[in-house]
Amino acid sequence: MRAFACIAVVALSAPLAPAADKLSFEDRIELTRGLMAEYANAKILLPRSKKALEFDATTATFDKKAWLLIAKENGPAARTGDTVQITKIDLEADRIVLQLNGGYKGGRHWYDSVQMGGGMGGGGNTVPINPNSDVNAPGGTSIAIVFHGPLEPIKAAAIKKLLAAVLDFDRHSVTEVYSQTLPPEVQKAIQDKHVIEGMNHEQVIMAMGRPVYHMRETKDGMELEDWIYGQAPGKITFITFNGDKVIKVKDDFAGLGTQVDPIKK
Repeated sequence: MRAFACIAVVALSAPLAPAADKLSFEDRIELTRGLMAEYANAKILLPRSKKALEFDATTATFDKKAWLLIAKENGPAARTGDTVQITKIDLEADRIVLQLNGGYKGGRHWYDSVQMGGGMGGGGNTVPINPNSDVNAPGGTSIAIVFHGPLEPIKAAAIKKLLAAVLDFDRHSVTEVYSQTLPPEVQKAIQDKHVIEGMNHEQVIMAMGRPVYHMRETKDGMELEDWIYGQAPGKITFITFNGDKVIKVKDDFAGLGTQVDPIKK
């Protein structure tokens, strides 16, 4: 009954996007997975800004004078060469908004203290995966890529190329860097975009992106959390956490309405 109820929510909830939005559900998933948690190097000074900095998708340009004035007022979110990370993605009617380093009120993140071994066999010195963490400004910012019309289907790789004037994504992604510190089976799961038991919330996000829906419940004294991926009709994946660890992964197929058929393997 629990899985049945979850699928009913997926099937009967409001559409994920307004009618004018031309992005399909698959387009949204690809953009989210391809951009979420990705690293980039700032190619210019990026100002801290309460309102998202506008970047024109048609001309691949931005208002340099306006950005400079914002930087003089609020200070930098990142200087040229600093490392930033995409921490949130909003797909709006005519724009894609990328939050960097937690946004205007953001601060240090988990990757600032993560270090990797620098020698063979794990016996060498360690180095931080974000070497600029000590010099980055304490806050973040947001960039709004403005398309001047309803969003058309576009891939994450095209967004990275579009932002080449301000951000350099031509470096290892967070998945490639961070996953090197994980057990081989978890590395493979992240690379294959699927989830296995024992992974934590952060690793699931790197493998699958953020869930479409999530819910919590207490069962047998355990605080359980379900993350739900997919959309009816189609494949629905349920990932159950106990605390920060995945304890169950289940795939179902949701037909029309609330009809559910098991996947045949």
